[in-house]
Order: sequence, then C-alpha cells, then structure tokens
Amino acid sequence: MTQTVPLSMLPFLTQASAPLTCEVDIVNEYGEQQSMSIPAERALTVYVDKRELVTLMTLGAHPELLVLGYLRNQRLISSAEQIESITVDWDVGAAAVKTRSGIDDIEEKTSRRVVTTGCGQGSVFGGLMDEVDQLILPADIRITQRQLYSVVNTIRLEETTYKSAGSVHACALFQLGHDEPKMLLFIEDVGRHNAIDTIAGWLAMNVITSQGLVFYTTGRLTSEMVIKSAQMGVPIVISRSGITQMGHQIAQGVGLCAIGRATNKRFVCYASPERLQLEAGLVKRDMAALERSLAPPT
Repeated sequence: MTQTVPLSMLPFLTQASAPLTCEVDIVNEYGEQQSMSIPAERALTVYVDKRELVTLMTLGAHPELLVLGYLRNQRLISSAEQIESITVDWDVGAAAVKTRSGIDDIEEKTSRRVVTTGCGQGSVFGGLMDEVDQLILPADIRITQRQLYSVVNTIRLEETTYKSAGSVHACALFQLGHDEPKMLLFIEDVGRHNAIDTIAGWLAMNVITSQGLVFYTTGRLTSEMVIKSAQMGVPIVISRSGITQMGHQIAQGVGLCAIGRATNKRFVCYASPERLQLEAGLVKRDMAALERSLAPPT
C-alpha cells in the first residue's frame, strides 16, 4: 500500500504536459516515403530559487517529478518537504523550483561535476559518490525466481513509447507481496537517468509501506544507477542489460541484488544472490544449446 506524505508538507507541482512523440517523414530501404513516430526530446532548464542549476534533456512526461527526483538523487535535498513548489513552463522550457529555506552550501555542492556514462544526462555532481558507504538497505528483502519472471513479463506486456517510436529507456518500480509483484510506476524517457530520477521524485512524494521494492530498467547498471537505486532504499534491481565494474563493486558493497540480462526466463545475478530465491523446475536446461556454447570454436 502507499501512504501519502501530509498534504501541508508536500510541494505544489504543476501538471505540465507535452506530446511524447511526433511524426516525421522517412524513406525506407525500398525508397518508399512513409510517416513514422519518433520520441520527443526537449530541453528543460532547472532554476532553484532563481539560480540556474542544470538543463535536462527529457521526453517531458512527468517533468515536475523528474526535477524533484533529480534534486533528491543529487543529494541537494533530503526530502520533498524542503521544496515549496516546482513550476514547469514548456513555452520557455524552464522549471522554477522554490525552496522553503534555501539549499545549504549549494555553490559548494554543485561546484564539482563528474562526466558519466549516462545517456540523456551526461554529468552528475561529484558529491553523489561521497556517501555510498553510508547507504543501508533492508536486510530481509528477497525475490523469488517466479516473481522475477513476473516482473520481466509485466514489462514485456506494457504498452510503451518504445514499441511505437523506439529510442527511449524505461524504468519501473515494483512492490513485492505474497502474490504477483505490483507495478507502482512505469516511466520512459530519452535517458535512463531521467527515468530513475522521475521514480525517485514519485517516491519523495509518497511513503511506501511494503515488504520490499524492486527497480527495473532497460538500461545498463552503471555506478550511478546502482547508487540511485540504493538511495531510494531499493535492494533489488533488474536490468535487461548488463553491469559495469564499478556498478558491480558498489552493488556488492551495499548488499544490493543486481540482476542483469533479464529477458524471458534468462538472467544473470551479479551481486547479492542471497536475495534471490531460486525455484527448481521453472527452467529446463537445453543441453544441446549448452554443449554448443561450450564447444571450442572451429
């Protein structure tokens, strides 16, 4: 279940909307002219108390939550209650953030940038890496193999911008329970960091009481993605892609279960396998395929 933070303490968020796709004329391999949908991409410049902070390139589906989650994941704020309002105006491509009492040491916190592997973002403030050792995840959260397959299948069946237009990343937040995992939020954006920041913004607006949270992403598990997941208190992360060395190192350090290459009934558990409960009989090994994969090249 979800429990909302007291309304008096929540920031005011506009509900700015913008088209997620647009139509363009293309020529295919046969020389035929056609119309095709492609994802929108627009610049959103964030101002905090009238101070320009950053410009985010985004699809624009939930810009207010994106900005809130960005501030939270960059550790510029610790809770949504520190924000009085976030106003997005697509006519000028700007998000105006008004805090309740300012952000302490904002000049120092934003003075150092780290160029990252992130698509659609490109850099983070250096402080993101400074407090990794202080992140503590709940120790008793487990996911069964059957629940893992349910998460992957739910994403497969979701109607998405990717299916209609391609060129976007998706992230989703699931809630574990006694039955099938429940999808709380599904977000697509031009970059996976925007998508996870939007989920972080949603979490900042809600207090989640559950047996555990699972984060899914179509993107690779880099250090930033693992850190942001851990900052959200999510102990289990599933990716359709793989993991980087630093992402793996951080996942092991904080006890985060990192599962990658998750498609259909195949997956690889990179870190904290004790959080994954395997179930005999769910997958039948194709011995012929295994022998072919192990055979030396000719």
